[in-house]
Amino acid sequence: MEKVSYSVDERGIALLKISNPPMNALDEESMLQLEDCLKRISSDDGVKVVVITGEGPTFIVGADVNKVSEVTTAEKGIELTSMAHGILNLIENSRKPVIAAINGLCLGGGTELAMACHMRIAGEQAQMGLPEIMLGIMPGFGGTQRAARLLGTAMALEIMLTGKFIDMKEAARIGLVGRVVPDGELLQEAMKLAKSIAAKGQLAVRTIVEAVIDGVKLPLDEGLRLESRLFGRLAESEDKKEGISAFLEKRKPVFKGR
Repeated sequence: MEKVSYSVDERGIALLKISNPPMNALDEESMLQLEDCLKRISSDDGVKVVVITGEGPTFIVGADVNKVSEVTTAEKGIELTSMAHGILNLIENSRKPVIAAINGLCLGGGTELAMACHMRIAGEQAQMGLPEIMLGIMPGFGGTQRAARLLGTAMALEIMLTGKFIDMKEAARIGLVGRVVPDGELLQEAMKLAKSIAAKGQLAVRTIVEAVIDGVKLPLDEGLRLESRLFGRLAESEDKKEGISAFLEKRKPVFKGR
């Protein structure tokens, strides 16, 4: 059964959908299919931007609880979480911008996947949360680390220790999502953002993503040195010459990714 699939449009936007009815839970099969899709997208030169969403009314309700119940040893727990970390790291470390279009329930592993994305847009009726504590366990797909980095330790701990569901007004306030839109406009708005990014010079796009994603993991002085190196790399590019020339000549630039 195809639980994760993607299509690429003429603008270079890959729309990746999670489809595992009824609630798009992340079981082993869907995780492996997600990994395969992400690797294919990474190597596809025709893809410029990625949008991830859930098929139907739900984004991702979390990991398959029945499968989690079968994890009864420390070794199996490490194996499961290590596999998930590797797959979600493919999203975070992608040089192609990844946008989460969050529809409906986005819980547990769904919130962890969304936090691995570079940008998050949500429908106004969506709900997010890390409620693993209700099952006597903890987030294990990167939630403890990404939530703390994204929201700060106090807010991350409040969310995880209470297991509360977060509405989108609150999610936007604390920075868990960047934008909230009417449910019926969610995919349209996500694709509009993707289209805007896809129209830019892709060498600069990928370099900016690299600077931010890699730099934020470094001390400030090292991050600034990384920025300088990457700026210097772009300074020698054909796209930089074309961009400056187009600006001075008051015309639209034609970037070639070189």
